[in-house]
Amino acid sequence: MTSIDVQDLTKEYGATRAVDRLTFRVEPGRVTGFLGPNGAGKSTTMRLVLGLDRPTSGSATLGGRAYVTLEEPLRHVGALLDAGAAHGSRTARDHLRVLAASNRLPGRRVDEVLEEVGLAPVARRRVRTYSLGMRQRLGIAAALLGDPRVVLLDEPSNGLDPEGIVWIRELLRRLAREGRTVLVSSHLMNETASFADHLVVLGRGRLLADMPMRDFIHARVEPSVRVRTTDGAVLRDLLARHGYDAVEREDRDDGGGDGDGSGGRWIVRHARVADIGRLVSGAGLPVLELAALDGTLEQAYLDLTAAETEFAARPASPSPIRPQEV
Repeated sequence: MTSIDVQDLTKEYGATRAVDRLTFRVEPGRVTGFLGPNGAGKSTTMRLVLGLDRPTSGSATLGGRAYVTLEEPLRHVGALLDAGAAHGSRTARDHLRVLAASNRLPGRRVDEVLEEVGLAPVARRRVRTYSLGMRQRLGIAAALLGDPRVVLLDEPSNGLDPEGIVWIRELLRRLAREGRTVLVSSHLMNETASFADHLVVLGRGRLLADMPMRDFIHARVEPSVRVRTTDGAVLRDLLARHGYDAVEREDRDDGGGDGDGSGGRWIVRHARVADIGRLVSGAGLPVLELAALDGTLEQAYLDLTAAETEFAARPASPSPIRPQEV
């Protein structure tokens, strides 16, 4: 088994502690999302795992070994930390050929990974002519060159077009299905929610969470239910009698209710569909809509990291226009 093991890891730069006694494990066979605000220590931790920085104390190992002890490391670990790392005067193919030769990888792997990331038609163009998204694909090709068991990617969706974003999701899922260890750092919550199975969340260099993604969301965001019936007033009274906290929202489909709550959608907080369904059914109320409103990764993440953000903009002034419910 090839896991990433971080044990009591600390990194200090002068008086600044960028990583503060971190301990976590990234297991194979799943995609682990690596989250945290700017300055949380994610990039520093990845650099420590890859031997690009030395820890002040603690350890970071790959399959029980430090990265610096690996011979031909690309065969074991593939990483993308900086899409601009390739020399601009080289072609994409030559860039990968140098990496392959330095790790004694067969030349055929160069063409295989160029095909896999979609750069084969432009492989002989100089890297300086590439867009950000193309450079990102080249960085991913370099990470995959040695067919490694461990893959670390920092913001892999950065600069990709919609087709590329769908492609990277499928790539990450496939790598996990193949039993590889996949760690992906990202600031894009919706994207992370689309591919991650597990989350490791940092804040100011400390570990804030290490758990399956669904557990992370459910632990921090209370479930809600959206319900609509032909008699909103009766629904409102029914919910209140049973202690439910409900808020009416304007129905965009029919222009809203008639003033007594009929026709509107009701959002019932801290409730589950089965409970509300049994309640309205028992009361004989016709139901036009009944749906679970699951919490999102973004909501749970912001709730957890609200006090851990080092750099935060001042909140915008409230808009006089009320946004529509999605």
